[in-house]
Amino acid sequence: MRTHYCGQVTAAELDQIVTLCGWVHRRRDHGGVIFIDLRDREGLAQVVCDPDRPEMFKIAEAIRNEYCLKISGKVRRRPAGTENPNLVSGEIEVLCHEIEILNPSAPPPFQLDDENLSETVRLTHRVLDLRRLPMQKNMMLRYKVAMAFRRFLDAHGFIDIETPMLTKSTPEGARDYLVPSRVNAGQFFALPQSPQLFKQLLMIAGFDRYYQIVKCFRDEDLRADRQPEFTQVDIETSFLDVDGITAIAEEMVRFVFKEALAVDLPNPFPRMTYAEAMRRFGSDKPDLRVTLELTEITDAVKDVAFKVFSGPANSGGRVAALRVPGGASLTRGEIDEYGRFVAIYGAKGLAYIKVNDASQPNEAGLQSPIVKNLHEAALCAILERTGAQSGDLVFFGADSTKVVNDALGALRIKLGHEKGFVTGEAWRPVWIVDFPMFEYDDENKRWAACHHPFTSPKDEHVALLKSAPGECLAKAYDLALNGWEVGGGSIRIHRAEVQEAVFEALDIGPQEQQAKFGFLLDALKFGAPPHGGLAFGLDRVVTMMAGAESIRDVIAFPKTQRAQCLLTSAPSAVDEKQLRELHIRLRQTPAEAGAQQQQQ
Repeated sequence: MRTHYCGQVTAAELDQIVTLCGWVHRRRDHGGVIFIDLRDREGLAQVVCDPDRPEMFKIAEAIRNEYCLKISGKVRRRPAGTENPNLVSGEIEVLCHEIEILNPSAPPPFQLDDENLSETVRLTHRVLDLRRLPMQKNMMLRYKVAMAFRRFLDAHGFIDIETPMLTKSTPEGARDYLVPSRVNAGQFFALPQSPQLFKQLLMIAGFDRYYQIVKCFRDEDLRADRQPEFTQVDIETSFLDVDGITAIAEEMVRFVFKEALAVDLPNPFPRMTYAEAMRRFGSDKPDLRVTLELTEITDAVKDVAFKVFSGPANSGGRVAALRVPGGASLTRGEIDEYGRFVAIYGAKGLAYIKVNDASQPNEAGLQSPIVKNLHEAALCAILERTGAQSGDLVFFGADSTKVVNDALGALRIKLGHEKGFVTGEAWRPVWIVDFPMFEYDDENKRWAACHHPFTSPKDEHVALLKSAPGECLAKAYDLALNGWEVGGGSIRIHRAEVQEAVFEALDIGPQEQQAKFGFLLDALKFGAPPHGGLAFGLDRVVTMMAGAESIRDVIAFPKTQRAQCLLTSAPSAVDEKQLRELHIRLRQTPAEAGAQQQQQ
C-alpha cells in the first residue's frame, strides 16, 4: 500500500509521487492550508493539504490525531526557513494529491507527546504508549541489538537450538513458575529459570557451540531491572577455558555496541577478582566511572574506645572508609541526607570526619563527634590509608561485611554522580572473576551456591569441597558495565564425581541428587566434554543503551512491580471447569485471597 516509510522520505525523492501510510501525529490548520504530521515506525513526514483539491481538503478537515491514513502526493522542498534539522525528512514535505482514511480513531486517553505520563497510564494503554516516538526508538534499538548478537554468533560457528519451555522444577535458586499438568494429575511442569541444564546436555550431545535468545521465568520480587519473564542471550561452548570463553564474549559485546550505537568499547576489557572488587568498591558490579574507592581500616580500629568501630572489627565484621575530596564543604543537612540513604541498606548510622588540617591527626585538625574516641594511631592510619587532605571528608561504615559493602558501595555511586567524582567516560566494562563457590545460609544453616550448583571449582580448590567449602573459588565470571551486571557465566562441571561432591557440599544427598538431577549425572558419565558458557541480559543491555530508567521501557508488554499486566489484566481468575480439568481445588477464592493480601 505504501512506496516509502514516512521517516525515510528525503530530498532524494524530490518531485516524485510517493504513497505513505501511518498515523496522524498532529494536525494543524493554518488558515486555509492544513498540515498533517504523518507518523510510522521510521519517523515523521509533513503533509500539506491545500484548497486546490477541495475533495481532499474536506477529508483533511475531518481528520484528527491517531487516525490511520494512506496519503499519496508529490515530494517538494519546504519553504526556506521552515526546515526541521531534527527529522530525516526535515528538508521536504509532501503535497497531498490523494488521502484515504483507513480507520478513524477515538480520542486517545493522553497526548502521545506528553512526557509526564504515569507508568500506570502507560502500561494500561500500552498499545498507544508503544506508538510514542521514544518507545518506537527503544523497540527498534532492541531489534538492532538482538540482530547484532545473532550475526556475531552465526559468524562464529554457534547454532541456534531451542530448549523446552515446559520442564522439571528444580527449586535451588529463585522460585519456579509452576504449570499444572492436565494429563498427569497432581503433577507439574516448571517454566525455565534458564536453559542451564539443557544447554549442558547439548554440549554432551556434541553441539559444541550453542546459542539461543530465550525467554526465562523467575517468580521473585521485582525491581527496576527485574521482570517475572525476561530475555537472555544464552551461550554455551565446549573445549574452551575461561580465557577462551571470555575472549569470544568480549569480542561479541564490542561488536554489538559498534553495530547498535557506533560506540567503540575498550580492547581488552580490564579484569578484577571478586575479592578486589568488594574491597575497593563494595560491589561485584562496580561502576568504574566513579573515582571514589573504599579503604579497609578494620585492623586499625580493633582497639579503639569507639564500640561502633571496635565491635564489628573484633567480631568478623568490616570497618571501611570512603574519602570525599573537598567534602568538608558538605552541609550538615547533606550529611544527614546521606545517613538516611545508607539506612536503606541496613546501616545504623553514617559516621564521618571532616579534615580541617591533615597535619594534625587529633581534635585540633579533625572535626567530628567520634574523634575523641579514636586514638592518634588509628587517626593517623585513617588519614594515611585514605590519602585524606585538608578540606576532605571521610565517611565510615562499620557493621557486618555485607551491610558495609552494600551501604558504602551505594553511597559511593550516589556521591560520585551527584558531586562529579567521575571519569567522564560513557562506558566502563570490567570482568569480575574468581567468585566464591559458596555462601553460607545462616537461616538454613547450610552452604548455598553463589552462582548455581553446576559451576566448576578452580582445579586447585576441588579438594576444598569437603574440607573448607567457604575457601573454594569458582571458575565463574561476570561482565559488569557502569554498575550493572550485564552478563555472567562459568565453566561447568563435566565430571560426575565432582558434581556429586558439589551437591554434597550443598547438603543435597544422593537420593535427592537422583530425584532432581539424575538425568544430568547420568549424562555426565558418557564422555562429557569440558564446557562452559554465559548469558547476557538482553533487556538490561538495551536499557543501558537506550538510557532508560527501567527495563519496562524496552520490553513491548512488561509486567508491573506486582507482576501484573495492566493491559490484559493478567493474572486473572479462571472458571471452575478449568480448575477441575487441572485437578486443582483452591483453598481461597480469588476475592478472599485478595482481601487477605490487602490486610497483610
